[in-house]
Amino acid sequence: MPSKNSVKKYVVNGVYHIYNRGVEKREIFLDEQDYSIFLYYLKSYLTPLKEQIKPPSSIRYLRDFTLPQEIQLIAYVLMPTHFHLMLKQFTEKAIVEFMKRLCNAYVSYFNKKYERVGTLFQSRYKAVLIDKENYYLHLTRYIHLNPIELFSKDIYKKLQNYSYSSYPDYIGKRNTQWIHKQEIIEYFKHNQDELGFSTYQEFTEKYAEESREILKNITID
Repeated sequence: MPSKNSVKKYVVNGVYHIYNRGVEKREIFLDEQDYSIFLYYLKSYLTPLKEQIKPPSSIRYLRDFTLPQEIQLIAYVLMPTHFHLMLKQFTEKAIVEFMKRLCNAYVSYFNKKYERVGTLFQSRYKAVLIDKENYYLHLTRYIHLNPIELFSKDIYKKLQNYSYSSYPDYIGKRNTQWIHKQEIIEYFKHNQDELGFSTYQEFTEKYAEESREILKNITID
C-alpha cells in the first residue's frame, strides 16, 4: 500500500502542500550555509530569468527554465529534519519539474559538502492537493508554526524572526519578492469577521484550535 500522500494528483491552477524529511528522520540542514543554499535554489527557480541572481561561491548554477511563469511559492518553512512548501502551479507538471530540480540540486550540494553518497530524503516528496479554500489559511498557519518546537522560551518573538520561513513576510517584517502571500492576505481580510481576528499574525499566534487537527490528512506523518 502506498505511503500517506505519495500518490499525487496534479491539476492546472492547483494549490499543494509539499513536504519531505530526511531519511530515518535525520537532519537535512546542519548549518546556516545549508539553509542558505536551499533558499538560494528556491529563489533561483522562482525568480524571472531577466533578473540576475549570483550563485553562492560554493556552487555553480545556470538558470535555463520557465518555472517562474509556471509556479508560485505561497508559504514555506525549513526545519532541521524536514521542509514544508505551499505551492500553486499554473501548468499540470510544474511542481514535478520544480521539485525534481530543487531536490536533486540540494542533494548534490549536500552530498558533496559532507562527502557522502546515496539518498538524503526519506522518500519522494509528498504532494497534497488543497481543494478546500478554507484550508489555505490554516495550511499557512500550520507551516508557519512549525518552528515553535525549536524554542523553549520567547516562542512567538523567535517565531517572528525565524529566518528560514515565510512568516516574517506575512507579518510585515520582510518583503521577499518570490513569496506570493497576497491571496492568503486577501482571503484573511475578506473573512475577518468570521475568523474573529484583526490581523494574520493574531490569527496565527492566538487561534485556539490546532491547524494540524483541522487539516488532518494533508499534513506530515
